[in-house]
This record gives sequence, C-alpha cells and structure tokens, in this order.
Amino acid sequence: MKYSVLGYFIGEGFSNVFKNKKSTGASLMIMCATMIIFGIFLILGENINHFVDEVESEQGIQVFVKNEATQEQIDKLGEDIRAIDGVSTVDFVSKDEALEQMKERFGDRQDLLEGYEGENNIFTASYVVTLTDLTKSQSVQDQINTYTDVVKKIQSKDEVVTTLINLANGIKIVTGVILALLIIISIFIIANTIKLTVHARRKEISIMKYVGATNSFIRWPFIVEGMIIGVLASIISIVIVGGAYTVIADKLVSSEFMQLINMNLISFSDMFNSIIFVYMLLGIGIGVLGSVISMRKYLKV
Repeated sequence: MKYSVLGYFIGEGFSNVFKNKKSTGASLMIMCATMIIFGIFLILGENINHFVDEVESEQGIQVFVKNEATQEQIDKLGEDIRAIDGVSTVDFVSKDEALEQMKERFGDRQDLLEGYEGENNIFTASYVVTLTDLTKSQSVQDQINTYTDVVKKIQSKDEVVTTLINLANGIKIVTGVILALLIIISIFIIANTIKLTVHARRKEISIMKYVGATNSFIRWPFIVEGMIIGVLASIISIVIVGGAYTVIADKLVSSEFMQLINMNLISFSDMFNSIIFVYMLLGIGIGVLGSVISMRKYLKV
C-alpha cells in the first residue's frame, strides 16, 4: 500500500468521524459504556485473583499441640510434619509468641490481655505449616491427625481459598456474558452509525465502482473510521476507569477493614499494560467489525 493511498484512507476516516458528530458521539458513548462496565469486572477479577494468590502463598495449616506434650514430643512432631509429602515449611509458634501475635491484633486494646503472661498464658503452642500444593491440604491434615498423642487440633483456611476461587470464577462468567452482550450492542450501533455515512455517500460509492475502484479501496476509509472511534473510546474509558479505581483503591487501602484482613489491592499501574492491550484490541475489533458489516450491502457486486 503506497503512502499516498494510506494517507487518503486515514484522511477520509478522520473526515467521516468529524462529519457525523452526533452519530460518532452516540457510538463513543455506547463503546465507552461497554468498556467501562467490562473494566469494572476485569479489575474485580484481577483483584480477586490477587487475593487468592496472597492467601495461597500464606495458606497454612496451624497445628495446635497439647499443653501436656513434652518438648521432646513437640520437636518430634515438627520433624514428622516436615517429612510429609506436600509440606513446604514448618514454623514453631510458642505460647509466648502466640500471646504477642494476639496483642498485635488487638492493637490499642492490648490491655485486655494483661495478666495472661507467664504461667497464666492461656494460649497454645503450634506449628504453622505451609504447603507446596493446596490440593494436598486434606491429605496432609489426615496424616497430621494420626499423631493424636501430641496434636490437639488443626485449623485450616481451605474454605476461605475455595470461596475466593469460586467468586473469581463467577465473576469471570458474569464478565464474559455481559461483555458478549455489550459487544453485540456496540457493533450494532457502530454499524448503523457508519451506514448513515455510507448511505449519504452512496452515489459517490457507485461512481467509484463504475470507474474501477475496488471494494477494498472503498471499504478502507470506513474501516479507519471505525478504528478511530474504537481507539478514542478506549482512551476515554481507560482514563475514566483508571481515575475512578485509583481514588476508590486509595480509600479502601486506608480503611480499617483492609488493614484488619491485611490485604492489598493491585495498583492500576500494575494492570495498565494488560488493560490498555485488552481495551485497544476490543475497541479496534468492535470498530472494524461494525464497519465491515455496515458496508456489505453497498459493496455487493
């Protein structure tokens, strides 16, 4: 494709966009709505996946030992747990360390735990066990439970991880369905928008065909028009979604709830590359498809 021809296509594409301001505006609004809604679900899904990864990385089985167990028995239990297939790390938490951890959780209300030091310590020593593979969690727990003479109880967060994974999968399904519906609507709107331009220029198109212009030569300016609308919608949507997410994320991160569960949100900058790629692909794809569909009637041989 020669430079002059490419310049003609781009120039005509921009010209069509500005000639039909109302139609272009309607297309932009629909596409922006599509991308913003999609962006909300995409960001939700990314953060839930991030939560799952964090919980999985910190996922552990806490094995509480009986108070009457001897130090020799406790040490032996630690060695036996380390030998179990699927165990990554084993860390011992003494009664005093358990008390200190609880004080940290209580924060300003540490005074409620006064009097529980030393012999009055009501907390139980334990082993915190992390796994190489969460699917082996139940198997590891079953083996640890065989040490009934030392093990008091086992505490696991399997339900938390399972809930988060199910929630992430649910959001992916909902996102896919909503995105499919919005894409169909967007393609329909853009196709009809470009049809107005094509209809207004039908005589010109007929003349171009009579003098030997190929379908591709006639079609490309309208495809460029659809691409321009798609790129503009992508940029606008990224600015809106990015700005809104940054403000909301800053408030959530500083909230007491997020500090209590010790979870962080993904920054928008960390997601920027993937979001801009998806948005540009989505915007240009919808624009091109809408343009091609709108031209079919007028380019029939």
